[in-house]
Amino acid sequence: MLRRPYYPSGSSLRLCRACALASGLQWVPPAHRALAALQPGARPAEVPRSGSGSILPFGSRRSFTTSQSRARVKQSQTSAASEASQSRFGRTTSAPTYQPPGPDSAAVLAAVDRVLKAFLGPVGIPSERATLTALRAIAQIDVRPLPDAAERRSDVAAAETIRRPASQLLGLDGAAPRSGDAPRPKRSPSQQRLNAVIDKVSDAAYTIVTQPTVVITRQILEEYVRLQARLGKPQTLPQILALYANKPRPEMAAGSIRYVERNPSKIDSAVDPAVAGAALDAAIEAKDLEAAIGIVENTYAAKAFLRAKLLRKALLPGFAVAATPVALYYAATQLAQVQYALEPKIATGMALVGALSYVGFTASIGLVAHFTANDQMKRVTWAVGTPLRHRWLHEEERAALDKIACSFGFSEEHRYGEEEGEEFSFLREYILSRSMILDAVELMPGMN
Repeated sequence: MLRRPYYPSGSSLRLCRACALASGLQWVPPAHRALAALQPGARPAEVPRSGSGSILPFGSRRSFTTSQSRARVKQSQTSAASEASQSRFGRTTSAPTYQPPGPDSAAVLAAVDRVLKAFLGPVGIPSERATLTALRAIAQIDVRPLPDAAERRSDVAAAETIRRPASQLLGLDGAAPRSGDAPRPKRSPSQQRLNAVIDKVSDAAYTIVTQPTVVITRQILEEYVRLQARLGKPQTLPQILALYANKPRPEMAAGSIRYVERNPSKIDSAVDPAVAGAALDAAIEAKDLEAAIGIVENTYAAKAFLRAKLLRKALLPGFAVAATPVALYYAATQLAQVQYALEPKIATGMALVGALSYVGFTASIGLVAHFTANDQMKRVTWAVGTPLRHRWLHEEERAALDKIACSFGFSEEHRYGEEEGEEFSFLREYILSRSMILDAVELMPGMN
């Protein structure tokens, strides 16, 4: 009897008498189809009923909500929260995000001073390991430049303004400030302290590398470029890249230090292509056109880099070209031995001339097709009449200038050549002085 199921009125739930007794409700016969609740001091037969015939609980009617009603409640709570997140003017306000605390400026400055004092204190020529240790000790300080909260809010507001229909009709593209626009908010004190710490760390690394007794090796240069790229300070990279090839080498002689001049055109003075690419990416990310041009001049356009490229890429093909006539002469000699119509010397000469003509003509056509290919060029191309050897030697320089032009100019392809301003005019003239052309008309889309 206790497990006999029944259905309360107005509900699809199935209950039994045991559950009713455990929950404090009175079971009534199925004819009433109502759920009864026991009251203190009252018998089951004397339980008061409401006008509709349902049984009242202890203090109020007990209600059973289904999953649909719960979904409606949750939806109403979500809509209320979304309405609460809007301001009085109807603009949606983003929830406050957690901002990590910035570095302790006093502790960072003290740590940098300790590193400089420990490195500059000893007298003599520091080893490469000591210089790398000092640079890595400074690089361990986490002082990445973070955008200020006020700047982020202004950028978000500008983006919202651009998306408005009225702004689109009025042509407000937000690219350049207009007269009457509100000035950008000043940097907060925390952002100013962070910038001061970044400048201090950058200056400390520059002081370590530019010491007269420090020899700038490949590893030291790579560590310095990585540090300045992380700090967003590429202004000193062109000077350090020039010192890498021109800085006098210190030597100990009779208890004193003397400096030996170096040849900047030697192959050992060439900057590694990976380091040059990292330095160029840092300048482009910082939007520093002057630093980017200086990096290109001291890396890809340097004589040491061109000589290193010749040794690395042209030495083996040169040996192959020099050995080709010898191989053809040996093949012609062997071919003359298998015929009897002509004398061996005449047959050897004819076979050698024919083979040299065929190989020379085919190789010339292949070289011309290879050196005149421009599929990898986007905006910077070679001027008409530029020798093929010059194109091959300076291809990395052209690719770097092409990357700079694409980064500092318009991103839309149909707007190439419309850039204005003093900096871009300087870039266009500089590219022209290097036997290259920026945005050649005959190579633009639709003009070829």
